[in-house]
Amino acid sequence: MMFFEVVTLFPEMFDSPFACSILGKAQAKGLIRINAHPLRQWASGRHLVTDDTPYGGGDGMVLKPEPLAAAIDDLRRNNPQSKVLMTTPQGVPFRQSHAELLAKEPSLIFVCGRYEGFDERIRSRVDLEYSLGDFVLTGGELAAMVMIDAIARLRPGVLGASGSAVTDSFSDGLLEHPHYTRPVEFEGKKVPDVLLSGNHAAIARWRRREQLRRTLQRRPDLLATAELSTQDRDELQRLRDELAENDDA
Repeated sequence: MMFFEVVTLFPEMFDSPFACSILGKAQAKGLIRINAHPLRQWASGRHLVTDDTPYGGGDGMVLKPEPLAAAIDDLRRNNPQSKVLMTTPQGVPFRQSHAELLAKEPSLIFVCGRYEGFDERIRSRVDLEYSLGDFVLTGGELAAMVMIDAIARLRPGVLGASGSAVTDSFSDGLLEHPHYTRPVEFEGKKVPDVLLSGNHAAIARWRRREQLRRTLQRRPDLLATAELSTQDRDELQRLRDELAENDDA
């Protein structure tokens, strides 16, 4: 079982998203466990204060270091191997490759920010900082949920089909190929003949070509780091020539 421990001011946010569908079933099967802990549990004083005004002035409030440190220390005491992850706009952009590595861990602790962020001194207790992109959310909870979903689905047994995650977009550095299901024809558009042929080798070649085509058209930046064979590179050149001809037409 893999444990996801979350430190947040709003633990109730995590109830519904993980209570249904694939991750809900994975928890019921004992494959993963997602625990959202209220930060105020580690706050002191009559009002259980978790934030304060920033030194030097400025708008907003800053999460105090004492309750965060106590939360991380307590959760790590239960599982010393846990990696601590901070969700912050200043973090490294989260990628599929990160999800694949983190899915091998037995336990992860997510620390969700709020307001103007964290007291800088808490970062000494954090192993990794991640961002979902160059934008700012009202809190780190949504980012943590997205990362947990991306990581948990890679755990053995979580997805119904064992090969589902292997063919995901970004799993090999490229976007995923198109998918089709019944009916054969919809609004005048037919399923490609090759997918109906039963020729698995031809289907595999078509899917790879469409992966390359879609990546070239939508995310050409990924091609610089994707794992490409000689055949892939030859196919890419044919696709570039084909696109150039269409542009000239």
